[in-house]
Amino acid sequence: MPEIDPDSPVPKYFQLREILLDLIECDELPIGAAIPSERELCQRYGLSRMTVRQAVDHLVSEGRLQRVPGKGTFVARPKIELALQLTSTSDDMRARGMEPGARDLDRRIVRASAHLARELGIQPGDEVHFIERLRTADGEPLCIERAHIPVSLAPDLSDQDLTNRSLYALLETRYGLVLDGGELTIDGGIADPSDADLLKLPRGGAVLLLQRRSFAGGVCAELGVSTYRADRYQLRTVLERPVRRS
Repeated sequence: MPEIDPDSPVPKYFQLREILLDLIECDELPIGAAIPSERELCQRYGLSRMTVRQAVDHLVSEGRLQRVPGKGTFVARPKIELALQLTSTSDDMRARGMEPGARDLDRRIVRASAHLARELGIQPGDEVHFIERLRTADGEPLCIERAHIPVSLAPDLSDQDLTNRSLYALLETRYGLVLDGGELTIDGGIADPSDADLLKLPRGGAVLLLQRRSFAGGVCAELGVSTYRADRYQLRTVLERPVRRS
């Protein structure tokens, strides 16, 4: 078993964090297992309670551990990596071996404000579908999707049943809107109370906000915002050094 090195320049709390991570990744502490109590960790590694708590706090904030009030601290499920590409949530979840689901929260037609009209490339006052859905993966809340789509591009969209269906697939098969490009902006935020309840987050829980404009043949077909649980999802991309021009 690894030990804490008192002479190391690495802080003791960070050494304990690494030891716990090793136990998790080697499956000695499997998903859902309770980690040893603070008292046990203090005795096992000769650390103060403050040092142990600092290490555990770091792993909780990183989403590797989860505190359950009155029960203890448990190994959390690994975070799901969000694909930074133009793909439907349904396809993305199926590719991960998970069953996607969708439940309508709100469906209506609104008049485009000046801001919304600029983003969609339409005229202020034009009719726009507003679709708000709770997306799930294997029955667990995944995100809340809010999409604006010009009525001129999908006239009878409000009559279509989207329960457990991919919006992108419907746009393609029924309206011929093949989404082939887009823009994505990512922000961090705090869930408002209603979103927190839907996502099963504590009030004031952190979320990832992904705002996108999706294009079909150069025409903006969707302006959407997806709100994800920050404790369950993470972003991953490949970094490449830009080619230097001589």
